[in-house]
Amino acid sequence: MQAQRMGPSAYALAQALTRELGDAMSGDEIDRLKAVNLFFNRHVQYREDQDVWQMPDYWASPLETFQKGAGDCEDFAIGKYFSLMAAGVPSAKMRLVYVRAQLGGGVVAHMVLAYYAEPNAEPLILDNLITDIRPASRRPDLMPVFSFNAEGLWQGVGGASAGDPSARLSRWREVLLKARNEGWWP
Repeated sequence: MQAQRMGPSAYALAQALTRELGDAMSGDEIDRLKAVNLFFNRHVQYREDQDVWQMPDYWASPLETFQKGAGDCEDFAIGKYFSLMAAGVPSAKMRLVYVRAQLGGGVVAHMVLAYYAEPNAEPLILDNLITDIRPASRRPDLMPVFSFNAEGLWQGVGGASAGDPSARLSRWREVLLKARNEGWWP
């Protein structure tokens, strides 16, 4: 198992996530969203990339995040995305969303995971800043810039494609490769 090779921290968290997902699999997709969101928000400590990886911007795979036990907003969103895919939620129902977040009187770059129950439905937002899952309309603090998943890249959260995310986002391309090697994605 790849998690064992990444060390005891990665293995322990991967095992704990597997147990959580096993319990949530008897429920619907919303139960899985809640389980994964809560798992990451409880078990992964928020820390800046500079502190974790000694570089200004690094997108970690789920097992890399588990190995460190810490990550920034991209790592939370990426971990939740691949964990939900492992729990049977189709990638097409989820998008990683790069947003401008109003935080502490200022605006900061941030990433969240959006879940669409239906293609044109209002998305539910999974975030490491707020523990509960809220509809996008209840997150006026977030202004979408672009969104993406394994299938596409979109300006804002709209339906018009902005191209191939793996071609336009090198960090996403790297995460997809790492996630595939770790067994999270086919």
